[in-house]
Amino acid sequence: MEFLNVNHSPGLVAMSCVLAFVAGFTGLSLTRELALASMLQKKTSVALASVALGGGIWAMHFVAMLGLQLPILFYYDAAITLVSALSAILLVGAALILLHFTERTPLIISLAGGIVGVGVLVMHYIGMSGLELCSAVYSVSGVVLSSLVAIVLCVLAIWIAYGRRTKRNIVLGTLCFAIAVCSVHFLAIAETNFVEEPMVSEFGSAISNQTLALGVIFFSFVIFGAFLWVGVTYLEPAQTAKPMTPEEPLPPAPPMAPAPADLRIPCARDGITVFVRAADVRFVRAYGHYTQVFTKDEQFFCAWPVAEASRRLLAVGFLQTHRSYLVNPAWVTRFERTKDAGRCMFDGSDLPSAPVSRSKLKVIQDILASQVSATRA
Repeated sequence: MEFLNVNHSPGLVAMSCVLAFVAGFTGLSLTRELALASMLQKKTSVALASVALGGGIWAMHFVAMLGLQLPILFYYDAAITLVSALSAILLVGAALILLHFTERTPLIISLAGGIVGVGVLVMHYIGMSGLELCSAVYSVSGVVLSSLVAIVLCVLAIWIAYGRRTKRNIVLGTLCFAIAVCSVHFLAIAETNFVEEPMVSEFGSAISNQTLALGVIFFSFVIFGAFLWVGVTYLEPAQTAKPMTPEEPLPPAPPMAPAPADLRIPCARDGITVFVRAADVRFVRAYGHYTQVFTKDEQFFCAWPVAEASRRLLAVGFLQTHRSYLVNPAWVTRFERTKDAGRCMFDGSDLPSAPVSRSKLKVIQDILASQVSATRA
């Protein structure tokens, strides 16, 4: 058996790695804050994320394969190529369903990561089986090593991205996902030999590298467009603009009264019920018939309507700055006033400000100013 000489295009290799990162970032970002979404929004986001992640695995593979240089002409079976894409999308979709529609326990997170790893492997080897006029010869060590790397790194990626759903964790999880997908492909290819195969499979019609390139370019264009769309939320600047009128600077201070520390607010985060200390809450915002609870680094969904939240939180020192906002004055670092309204700023760099309505403007400003005076005294 005579093996063919293999070379790779460095440019396409690099492009395949970039595409893996872009697809991972897009898919993981699409599933942020789904605890606050309706069931239809959640299903739609999970479906789109499955296409982004699974399709990104497929696109990365075939961009890298477009860079594969053999001394013979070769084609791909169109039907098998399509099956490889659908397999990756369905397996990633199954993992996301576990993460977003079941209780997210450590076992579920690990299982979901393992399924994503299997999806990477299945896509790779089904895609390789679609080669025509040549065939791949695998080594046991290559299959075993690529399988271990796929499962371990994908489990790690899902643990990072879903351990805490912060922007930083999603970026780190994306990086781990991209490394997993690229490592599996190139480790497997490094241990794979190619031989000329004169017979052409009749499973499906054959497609050339040129035709495949058009399909990959189109999908890559869609993925990069989605990447820019979801990436906008990561570029929102912190709200630290200069006020239109003089501001009242407030130093950070611990909670003024011990009562909030005893109150815990029942919240939901990605299907899990958590109890957030009222003392750690920066503000609460009405969200339809429910509320959103903001701490320094996280955002939660709470089943309390704003009226119930007001009844409980005003009694422990919160201020109602607006009919839809309850603010913990202990964490207000700056108060900005315009002619007819104002806003409270907080210590978290990613936190939005809380508006102060015109009718409450003077009262809120006086309370915050008195708190500063008491703290300094």
